[in-house]
Amino acid sequence: MSGFGIDHLPYGVFSVDGGERRVGVRFENTVVDLHAATGRPEFLAPSLNAFLALGPEVWRQTREEVAGLVETGVASSPLAEVALHLPIEVADYVDFYASEHHAANVGRIFRPDQQPLLPNWKHLPVGYHGRAGTVVVSGTDVVRPSGQRASTGSTTAGPPAPTYGPSRRLDIEAELGFVVGAPSELGSRVPYDAFAEHVFGVVGLNDWSARDIQAWEYVPLGPFLGKSFATSISHWVTPLAALDAAWCALPDQDPTPLPYLGPGRVRGLDIDVEVVLNGEVVSRPPYRTMYWSPQQMLAHLTVNGASLRTGDLFGSGTISGPEAGERGSFLELSWGGQEPFGDGRTFLEDGDEVALRYSAPGTGGGRISLGDVTGRIAPAR
Repeated sequence: MSGFGIDHLPYGVFSVDGGERRVGVRFENTVVDLHAATGRPEFLAPSLNAFLALGPEVWRQTREEVAGLVETGVASSPLAEVALHLPIEVADYVDFYASEHHAANVGRIFRPDQQPLLPNWKHLPVGYHGRAGTVVVSGTDVVRPSGQRASTGSTTAGPPAPTYGPSRRLDIEAELGFVVGAPSELGSRVPYDAFAEHVFGVVGLNDWSARDIQAWEYVPLGPFLGKSFATSISHWVTPLAALDAAWCALPDQDPTPLPYLGPGRVRGLDIDVEVVLNGEVVSRPPYRTMYWSPQQMLAHLTVNGASLRTGDLFGSGTISGPEAGERGSFLELSWGGQEPFGDGRTFLEDGDEVALRYSAPGTGGGRISLGDVTGRIAPAR
């Protein structure tokens, strides 16, 4: 089976023969045209946003309606005959740093003589505000970015000036993305237990990262050009309802978070990820090992009164497990470039193709396949 059965039914945007874009649902290896099937105007649109803005009760009713249409038979197009597009118009993009294993690995690589986690890390979900305009759909080439990089060595006059050029340490970050449907009011907060009232579903996400540019720029204000050149997401948005069987307990949190972040034992998603480089699986990060839950990330994102908008996207941060074969970035797999992996690789080379593949328990007893995220590295311009 394809992993896209009736217990999945993810949403996307498609076109046929260069025609207008519209909303569809994937069933097995076909795409159901929801405007043709239902006549609803929000489905004759170049993004899911109009539908997402209608809120959770409409999402629930629509899922039931679509399941009924699929079971009784409905006109659809073969997947191979349609073009797929970015599924949402991204309003804001925020990326978190929610894996303790990833954060600790990064700390050990860059601060070997210090504690791997900074003092605030277990008290709040650390994140940064990314660039919505460079979120691209799976299959889009990623142009190697250029920028300032730290020089090596020193002179009698002090540290040398930085150099400029294409990134030499281009990396991936295997993540899960969460798509906001229902907005919130400016000045209000979204409580921990209201997650499903605002978040429609999930996408696969690759937060491409230029580690050398990032390392030079990120002190004192955090990631900027090392991250903002491209973030890839899957064509398909999996509704939260399709993941009802995937919820699981995450590791215990110690110390207990502040009350607005919910209970100390939190729930996350049992989603398996495969990182594929040029056709070879090089890592299998498990999302169930994350420290901060998606509910906590959303509660923290809005605790200062920041509003949600339809189409907001927030990423989990790199998914890494406790084992060496579960690391979700090349920075970790190569331990900062010191330990080549796979075919002797450390960071990405021009022409490399990366695919992130996701699967989760389905409500029908089998497994569903979330949308893949792929990208090929094109030379710097």
